[in-house]
Amino acid sequence: MTQAVSPPSAIRTRFAPSPTGFLHLGGARTALFSWAYARHHHGKFILRIEDTDLERSTPEAVQAILDAMQWLDLRPDEGPFYQMRRMDRYREVIAAMLAAGTAYYCYSSPAEVEAMREKARAAGNKPRYDGTWRPEPGKTLPPIPPDRKPVVRFKSPQSGATGWNDLIKGPISFDNSELDDLVIARPDGTPTYNFCVVVDDWDMKITHVIRGDDHVNNTPRQIAILRALGATPPEYGHVPMILGPDGDKLSKRHGAVNVMQYERDGYLPEAMINYLARLGWSHGDEEIFSREQLVEWFDTRHLSKSPAQWDPKKLNWVNAHYIRAMDDTALAARVAPRIRALNGDPDAIDLAGVMALLKTRAETLNQLAEDAMLFCGPYQAASEGLQAQYLDASAIELLNEFARRAAALPDWGTAPLSALIKAMLDEHAIKMPKLAIPLRIAVTGRKHTPSIDAVLFLLGRATVLARLDALSGE
Repeated sequence: MTQAVSPPSAIRTRFAPSPTGFLHLGGARTALFSWAYARHHHGKFILRIEDTDLERSTPEAVQAILDAMQWLDLRPDEGPFYQMRRMDRYREVIAAMLAAGTAYYCYSSPAEVEAMREKARAAGNKPRYDGTWRPEPGKTLPPIPPDRKPVVRFKSPQSGATGWNDLIKGPISFDNSELDDLVIARPDGTPTYNFCVVVDDWDMKITHVIRGDDHVNNTPRQIAILRALGATPPEYGHVPMILGPDGDKLSKRHGAVNVMQYERDGYLPEAMINYLARLGWSHGDEEIFSREQLVEWFDTRHLSKSPAQWDPKKLNWVNAHYIRAMDDTALAARVAPRIRALNGDPDAIDLAGVMALLKTRAETLNQLAEDAMLFCGPYQAASEGLQAQYLDASAIELLNEFARRAAALPDWGTAPLSALIKAMLDEHAIKMPKLAIPLRIAVTGRKHTPSIDAVLFLLGRATVLARLDALSGE
């Protein structure tokens, strides 16, 4: 894909997941914040797949990430770019750094490097590579061991400090003496993660990086390499992690952490975007807001420095809000496939009307689909126990009367049915349950349903009368 050329001042953010599994909630939130920041500033949002971990990266994981980004409608302006397709570029930069003296070959074996680190630990120092093969003026390097392929190390500055004004955490600084010479290429020539990230951010002209705070320790290394390349580092913002309801780091034991599991469980992407945005960001006391409002309001000044806490009940509340607010026809289109998955027939009924009736009680699309099976699934007569308890002779007599009078209604609608029920209650001097419960059991096979007049209307005159006739004929 050809990279678009942007003005030097244009905001450019990126989301750069590793395809070693599904897209987790923390990654989705990072993608959302990066996307929203770019959209707010009329900039560009770039998607980059960091697939250099050949042992763990899989095509299935790549597709899982792309599916989640599509479901959340976080569409990149450029990409996806794949690091494995950029190997020649990384090798070209490494060769240039070797020629410039900002990188060098290191022939120390892994065992020798570990011995250096153990020696530093024993002396009470930070474990690090001791610079055996680091070229310095007047220094004589050891003889090159035969049959040993070297790594390439970055010649890190040894004095001063590397710092930045974090967009979220404020000023952060690391003493360069604590940063050893990072390996940027392995013995087989393949570049390492921190180096690939630097070259990508440089080439793609990334201006702002919003990512999890588990990357804080990588940032000074990446800044130092960028400066050695003569590049201007992006501005960095590190978002605190998401905690589970119990205050521990969010994990599988807290429930689903795979974004697409929430799609399967019946959550709306609009609700997930709204909820994820509120995990660590706020705009006053606003709890519910549209994607457009998020873009209009989003800034890094209101990103929290403290970890956010995942609250499944709050997510359900947000999802229920979006379900209630959705157009009934649009909601029916979302729920229909889930009804089919339950072996129901969404075309057998006015599904939009069913949604209007049921959506005020539902927290997920799956719950809506299950509730809609009252109308879309095969009819199952009530259990013998329910029939024996509620369908005695007097109840059947009431149902027969209701059937006769309902058949004569000129208009089969909720209002006429409600008026008929009320008239019968008044004429027989009985309470609603005396008629409504037998009606529910006879017509739906269930003791509990939404408003009985609405249920009867949606089932339709023919269905209701047929089921009542079948009951009286037993």
